[in-house]
Amino acid sequence: MDGAGGSVYTQPASRVARVSRPVPLDIPVLLDRLCYRYPSLLVDSVVEHVPGRRIVAVKNVTVNEDYFQGHFPGTPLMPGVMMIETLAQVATLLLLDEGGEAPTRRAVLRGVNDAKFRRQVVPGDRLRLAVTRERERRGLAVARGVATVADRAVAEAELLLGIEYAEPEVHPTAVVHPGAVIGAGTVVGPYAVIGPEVRLGRGTRVGASAVIDGDTELGDDCHVLSFASVGQIPQDLKFRGEATGLRIGHRNVFREFVTIHRGTRGGGGLTRIGDDNVFMAYAHVAHDCAIGNKTLFGNGATLGGHVVVEDGATISAGSGVHQFCHVGRQAFIGGYTVVTRDALPYAKTVGNRARVYGLNRIGLERRGVSQQTIAKLKRAFRYLLQSKLNTSQALQRIDSDPDLDCSEVAHLVEFIRESRRGSRRGVTLRRPLGRAEPVESENRD
Repeated sequence: MDGAGGSVYTQPASRVARVSRPVPLDIPVLLDRLCYRYPSLLVDSVVEHVPGRRIVAVKNVTVNEDYFQGHFPGTPLMPGVMMIETLAQVATLLLLDEGGEAPTRRAVLRGVNDAKFRRQVVPGDRLRLAVTRERERRGLAVARGVATVADRAVAEAELLLGIEYAEPEVHPTAVVHPGAVIGAGTVVGPYAVIGPEVRLGRGTRVGASAVIDGDTELGDDCHVLSFASVGQIPQDLKFRGEATGLRIGHRNVFREFVTIHRGTRGGGGLTRIGDDNVFMAYAHVAHDCAIGNKTLFGNGATLGGHVVVEDGATISAGSGVHQFCHVGRQAFIGGYTVVTRDALPYAKTVGNRARVYGLNRIGLERRGVSQQTIAKLKRAFRYLLQSKLNTSQALQRIDSDPDLDCSEVAHLVEFIRESRRGSRRGVTLRRPLGRAEPVESENRD
């Protein structure tokens, strides 16, 4: 870009993060979200960018700048306050960038700490402005800015910026019922449909032609992409139009053509989804399901009705989970697997019909589980899958082994015992190349 005020592409991020692609930044759109800023844009281009962490921008100081007329006539110097304003604009680019999407939030400069002005800046200088994000808490971000000319520091400061949600934006072609509640910072795209009982949290994005209907509540910072269908009536022949609902937590992503259905009266009337889940294209969640936090659904992954998916589970592409089954905490369901019984927590369950392929070690490591805990789980799985003990004997042996005392092993044991009660379908303990040893439900008809 030749001057301030246009869209730019940063230099390839390989200089800072070994990523080959440049990161696009629309400077005017982002800086329009900085409240009470100087009328002119003070950023000419972005030369380095590590999203969410660090940014380096450039300002070419020219004699035509408005502030030089009074500071000072005959001896033009860039005022220190303008250097702070320039750093604040660069910090706004860093804090509000949302991967090329229009920002849902806005920034307000709340304070400046430890400001130091070390050298004069005059027309003809090229300011290099580096801003690093240090922390953010309760809507207040702290960033460190350093301005240099020819590799010599001229100014530095700690910037305190308030991060607030902007007013909601609804595309003119979207159909939003007057009874719907649209949270601050929410963006509703073209031809989207929002029903009368829908409540959208703050900072949520609804893509083109997406449909959200019924008694449906989404938390903050969710993303519903194009053609997704959320909150429609369940695919249950017993459904007669009764009042049922869907409750979705914060920071969930629903990719293209995902379908999420609300509950039925017979299943408690509510489908529930927690926080930080990702549903890839064409995934389906049926009525009365309960999904925890930080789960991942691959393309086309499908849940039947009344399924429970615990925290951290991964259900890979094309897999299907039978109604009333439970998928345990941090379980891994391999691609195109058919799950007809409860899937063990912490385990790799793969195949049609599903078999247990041992501990989900890679998934546990990625989620920060200690090696000591992984070793205990591995030993517990040996009792369950590799010993000659039946399931009841294996559970007793695990209970009596003092070396296996940890919350994860306790959860594994309780999961298996619970699978034998009520309407649960039992848990799969089918081993590769071995005979299945299902734990049958004790109260089934």
